[in-house]
Amino acid sequence: MFSRALVFFLIAVLAGIPGFAGIAGTLAWAVKVLSFTGLILTVVFYLPGKRTLPV
Repeated sequence: MFSRALVFFLIAVLAGIPGFAGIAGTLAWAVKVLSFTGLILTVVFYLPGKRTLPV
């Protein structure tokens, strides 16, 4: 999840360099959503304790 956020961040930065503000803004929004989603999932799954799923 965080790797996707990093990729979107890099694309947003590269799109912002030449001045594509619309693309950079949209990708920055995607980075924000993916980062918060990853943070929430991390808290939900790792703070209460590591649980394994039955196979």
